[in-house]
Amino acid sequence: MSAMQTQSRTEANDPVSLEMAAALARSGFACMFSTSDEYERALIAARRAEGRYAQPSKLPTALFIGCVMLLAGFWLIVI
Repeated sequence: MSAMQTQSRTEANDPVSLEMAAALARSGFACMFSTSDEYERALIAARRAEGRYAQPSKLPTALFIGCVMLLAGFWLIVI
């Protein structure tokens, strides 16, 4: 018998090494997130850190207020 076969037979009979091997195998499939909400929250935070989500512009609000004031002015002139 070769040394490799002897070692694998010894490991197969050792319950501690079997548990360690099983834990090591399971850790490869583990996910950092327990729910999809956590994943999405982390994904959005990472994208914000990259600058993908820019802050919304205040221009549309200013244009709306300007148009309302313009229409109110015309209305006051007409009446």
